[in-house]
Amino acid sequence: MIRFLGTAIGALAGLAFGGFLNLCLSRWTAGEGVSDRPGRCPHCGREPAWWEDVPLASWLLLRGRCRGCHAWIGWRYPIVELAVGSTWAIAAWQTMPALYLPGWTRISIFDALVFGAVKMLLCWLLIGLAVLDAERHWLPDWLTLGGAALGLPVTIMRLAVHWIWEWLPVHWSMDSGLAGHPAYVYDVAIRWLIGLVAAPSLFVLARGIYRQLRRREGMDLGHTKLVLLLAVWLGLSHTVLALILAVFLGAAGALVVLAARSMIKASSGWEVAKLPLGAFLCIGGIVSGLWGGPIIVAYLRWCGFVV
Repeated sequence: MIRFLGTAIGALAGLAFGGFLNLCLSRWTAGEGVSDRPGRCPHCGREPAWWEDVPLASWLLLRGRCRGCHAWIGWRYPIVELAVGSTWAIAAWQTMPALYLPGWTRISIFDALVFGAVKMLLCWLLIGLAVLDAERHWLPDWLTLGGAALGLPVTIMRLAVHWIWEWLPVHWSMDSGLAGHPAYVYDVAIRWLIGLVAAPSLFVLARGIYRQLRRREGMDLGHTKLVLLLAVWLGLSHTVLALILAVFLGAAGALVVLAARSMIKASSGWEVAKLPLGAFLCIGGIVSGLWGGPIIVAYLRWCGFVV
């Protein structure tokens, strides 16, 4: 019951913060601050009633249209709210066992709760960046670099706490296993630092190779800063997994676009080079953040590295 209750609370909180993210996205793309003015319909300027701002329920009740002018609101609003609500519910479901299963020490519970909050905040950031890149091909520095700066003290704090309580068992680690022994904490810290340098450098190298081969830009520095954000929050192994997932998603998206254009035999206004690579990176980061550990372990077992 504790797990189901915690998951329900996480889902409801995610829906609420998903509605807030929709407000932020609308204001950011319009060049406004979040608190500049009350929310209004962009078509008729009518300020909605309180019950029209209930996440997801209001959109369904109004059938996706403004109550005043009946203008179409758009699919982005329920999709973002559902995405944040579902990812927060999953993060809560993964975190709740720390509160009732036997054998968990204080440092284990601390790590589980902090890592659960980390996954929620990271998913919120990545969903917002994915929408901005999909709609506007825009990855603002104050979100990518700002998000990386926000994750830096969180990761350092977790490593420091585990170094202090050096002999206590630890679960729900960020990067393939934080162990209580200081040698393991030191190893994770070194790999995390390597990831901060290696992951963005790999992306810069790929960007340069693409530019030399195609004689045009395929990736910009905004994607490199997004990879830096992933490296700060996820660590080296999980960031590599996010990059691999993004490559497969991008390839699948390119095939879909090419197939659609060949079937209709007309330009759809999309080119392969304009696919939202940042959105694919964000999806890969969300999957890696929520299920990266089991995916990496399963791959290592399949390859024979882990028995």
